[in-house]
Amino acid sequence: MLAAQEPADTDAKKPDYRFVDRLFNFLNMAGTQKSKDFQPMTQAERNHLYFKTMVNPLSFVRVGFSAGIDQANDKPAEWEQGASGYGKRFANILGQYSIQRTVTYGLGSALHEDNRYFNSGQEGFWRRTGYALSSGILARHDDGSRHFSISQVGGVAAGAFLARAWLPPSQSSAGDGAVSFGITMVSNMGFSVVKEFLPDVERHLSKKNRKPSPGRQPAQTVIPQIE
Repeated sequence: MLAAQEPADTDAKKPDYRFVDRLFNFLNMAGTQKSKDFQPMTQAERNHLYFKTMVNPLSFVRVGFSAGIDQANDKPAEWEQGASGYGKRFANILGQYSIQRTVTYGLGSALHEDNRYFNSGQEGFWRRTGYALSSGILARHDDGSRHFSISQVGGVAAGAFLARAWLPPSQSSAGDGAVSFGITMVSNMGFSVVKEFLPDVERHLSKKNRKPSPGRQPAQTVIPQIE
């Protein structure tokens, strides 16, 4: 009898594209698309993106991590430590996050603003960095032009100031809301720089994973001949 050959890639590991998709969704990125490839979203696509974002597991990981930092810093001081205090901090950050996303989605739909991040497609570190930083306050309209993002800034403001309604006295003032607003806006601009260069890293890793291992031979199972 002839030797039977098994498929060569039975032990090959495929990358988890679901994680990459969730990461791009979490960062509000249009995948690895460049700005020149922009196409306006339909309302159905906006709806799908919004609900997908609201149930993204990475969002809950971020909320839990941020709540842990506030717990370690005993912020706000009125909330106790332990599970009860952590639960309040988690609910607070989740509430702010949900308001921010919902207001941004609503205003973006009404004003036809697209806040997804598209790679600049430019050359040069500083040019790309400048484009990324400006993306923290700009949105695209249906014609592809970029303008001040009322929906994005409005969403951040809504999350920061509406949260004062349930926060304790030490963080319930308008000044505290302004500080929270400023921190979130600066953070968004910083993350935009990460978004600009993240596809470069993803492409590099994908190319590396596609390289065949040197000296690798297809696996064979030899069936002994019966005389």
